[in-house]
Amino acid sequence: MVDADQTFVIVGGGLAGAKAAETLRAEGFTGRVILICDERDHPYERPPLSKGFLLGKESRDSVFVHEPAWYARHDVELHLGQTVVAVDRAARTVHYGDDGTRVRYDKLLLATGAEPRRLDVPGTGLAGVHHLRRLAHAERLKGVLAALGRDNGHLVIAGAGWIGLEVAAAAREYGAEVTVVEPAPTPLHGVLGPELGGVFTELHQAHGVRFRFGVTLTEIVGQDGVVLAARTDDGEEHPAHAVLAAIGAAPRTSLAEAAGLEIADPAHGGGIVVDERLRTSDPDIHAAGDAASFRHALFGTRLRVEHWANALNGGPAAARAMLGREVTYDRVPYFFSDQYDLGMEYSGWAPPGSYDEVVIRGDAAKREFIAFWMKEGRVLAGMNVNVWDVTESVQRLIRSGVRVDGEALASPRVPLESLGA
Repeated sequence: MVDADQTFVIVGGGLAGAKAAETLRAEGFTGRVILICDERDHPYERPPLSKGFLLGKESRDSVFVHEPAWYARHDVELHLGQTVVAVDRAARTVHYGDDGTRVRYDKLLLATGAEPRRLDVPGTGLAGVHHLRRLAHAERLKGVLAALGRDNGHLVIAGAGWIGLEVAAAAREYGAEVTVVEPAPTPLHGVLGPELGGVFTELHQAHGVRFRFGVTLTEIVGQDGVVLAARTDDGEEHPAHAVLAAIGAAPRTSLAEAAGLEIADPAHGGGIVVDERLRTSDPDIHAAGDAASFRHALFGTRLRVEHWANALNGGPAAARAMLGREVTYDRVPYFFSDQYDLGMEYSGWAPPGSYDEVVIRGDAAKREFIAFWMKEGRVLAGMNVNVWDVTESVQRLIRSGVRVDGEALASPRVPLESLGA
């Protein structure tokens, strides 16, 4: 058992940090647990911000990881609205707050998350330009979408990734007019490749969303602080009463960089380099969640995964490693999305160029299918769309690494459980 006099500090009050604190106590750690969060809200989950909460279908209270009283009840010292300004590895101290309060640590977890990438075009300072990362962003955007729906207003979204598409769906449900601007030829091009992007194009077009592919936002036009239009590099001007920047997120690594920890190459997603135990280049400092870059033995490459499941599982794994437990973090990446009447789950990792075939099982036209990304007959990733209770089978195929017959994989008559056995 870890000595009760030890202090474990967690920097970052998102899902990874909150679940790490929970795990420390669940595993019997009796020392001091300090959780420092630069937001004033208690730790919360982010998926509802672009889904149920944004649509007004989930309450504000439902997004929190724990009820507020949980932290005191489990003797977790929670410091909200406090920014960590430095980590002194030699002194093993964390400095936070406006007054530079210092606290010594025995083990430190960096769960600093990511931040939305900013548009670098004229007009981004206008009041009608939005990002979506934090609860406060979602609260503000929910009001904006409701107003646009009432007034037949126009929303322009820069980026057709998961956040952009989920907000587009929410905006249409409110009744707003929506235009999505995307430099790639399809939505989600960097995740799904060209083969499956069309499914999401057709889904959104059927609900009245306008896409502008192959173009980039170059200027947001406004007057008296109000957004009026958005211009793209093809010379078009699109009416807009609000603009959402949904062009991805960057890992928050400045604290780790300043402390001299190893940082991954930005060309491979950046992030704080960790090993299979989620340890950084300093063995007393761990990292988890969006900010961590780990080498995945299954895929043979370094990954930085921004999705909910990585925070949910990575925080506890880091906590157990901090306690000296045997840990190998090799979870198959997983995420989910809900857009209109489409629900999907994706497991694995198969960016464009990594696979040689996509096998469809089911009816893609009806949006009831499973797609498998294959390399030399092996399953790299799978996405089930409006087909449920198959994630375990899909992940088993990915983990097995065995060759699978393509015709059998495509046939709904052949049970997934029987393949690759």
